[in-house]
Amino acid sequence: MNKFDIIIRPIITEQSMIDMEEDKYTFEVAKKSNKQEIKRAVEEIFSVKVAKVNTMNMTGKVKRQGMNVGKRPDWKKAIVTLAPGSEPIEFFDNMQ
Repeated sequence: MNKFDIIIRPIITEQSMIDMEEDKYTFEVAKKSNKQEIKRAVEEIFSVKVAKVNTMNMTGKVKRQGMNVGKRPDWKKAIVTLAPGSEPIEFFDNMQ
């Protein structure tokens, strides 16, 4: 699996912004990826040293519109903790 297929997108929420101050970054990752693959992909893409990876499977929400009921897809979330002394990951490089 390609490293860009493993890391789908960063998750930007209030809680993830608070965690960034503690060098923890949240990503949506491929459902079949494991912690070692996620660690290797983040280290290669962002040129940082990863200390720890926590993963969780998120179930999709049930949504309805009128009497029609549907479900959003399930997905996997990873919280990556950087090693002490690593440079922070910059998501907003060009925004001012």
